[in-house]
Amino acid sequence: MLRNLILYLSRASWARRIVTHWGVARRVALRFVAGETEAQAVEAVRRLNADGLTATLDVLGESITAEEQAHEMARAYVSLLDAVHANGLEATVSLKLTSLGLDLSQALCEDTLRDLLAHAAECGTSITIDMEDSSYTERTLAIFRKLRAQGFDNVRTVIQAALYRSEEDIEQLAGEGAGIRLCKGAYKEPPSVAHPKKSDVDAAYVREMKVLLDAAFQGRGYPGIATHDEAIINEARRYTAAQGIPADGFEFQMLHGIRDGLQRELAGEGYGMRVYVPFGTQWYPYFMRRLAERPANVWFFVSNFFKR
Repeated sequence: MLRNLILYLSRASWARRIVTHWGVARRVALRFVAGETEAQAVEAVRRLNADGLTATLDVLGESITAEEQAHEMARAYVSLLDAVHANGLEATVSLKLTSLGLDLSQALCEDTLRDLLAHAAECGTSITIDMEDSSYTERTLAIFRKLRAQGFDNVRTVIQAALYRSEEDIEQLAGEGAGIRLCKGAYKEPPSVAHPKKSDVDAAYVREMKVLLDAAFQGRGYPGIATHDEAIINEARRYTAAQGIPADGFEFQMLHGIRDGLQRELAGEGYGMRVYVPFGTQWYPYFMRRLAERPANVWFFVSNFFKR
């Protein structure tokens, strides 16, 4: 019921007007989005870099329904990659395949991503393909593997521990030496494809995390441990110390505006700490959709507004 309400609000123009103009609401939302312009995002990453943190930048975009919109998004990413290079930022970029037109044409999406990866290589950085809901998992991994096979070693992707299939995917991808960001997954998925209990998701996450860390220690891949869960973070600290896995063999990843103090604590301990930095004019639907993906995040986001 709460999820349906949030999804309704994400599409309601009157709600958008209130949130984007109401000072308190806008301040809460913009804690998690680095502004609406590329220049604001660059400045946010510059501040993170000064504190010893790296970043991954995401151009927010919704509802790609025409080929020109996909081309427009591609141009935005070219500009972003140029900005990363020109400003000497310690940053990669992240994108969703649907923002490049996957729902319109797989060929269009692949060709566009291939061009972006080539440009990213020229700029000395990489691209992470964000994972969307489970209906996109197989296609996303197929495109990821295809581009790796074509020689693009600067492409990474995401696996969501909540899905049953992820343990097998992790085993295979770790064996391939793929660069993986491991997250829990916030999409509302049916119990036929995903663990319905948080405790089961957490347990799967830890198992998959250890597979990735072991592979990295053997020289296969560089995992991103994407979580704000301190119990899991502490288990990663314990496990890597016990196994002799160096702190530079992997990195932690968190969202912009959440647990800033913990981010800096981890960086201060010598761990890689990458912050996911979304920006763009479409911040309102992005923010509301984050809440709708898992209504428990409503309290999580609001409480973190007061927690640094």
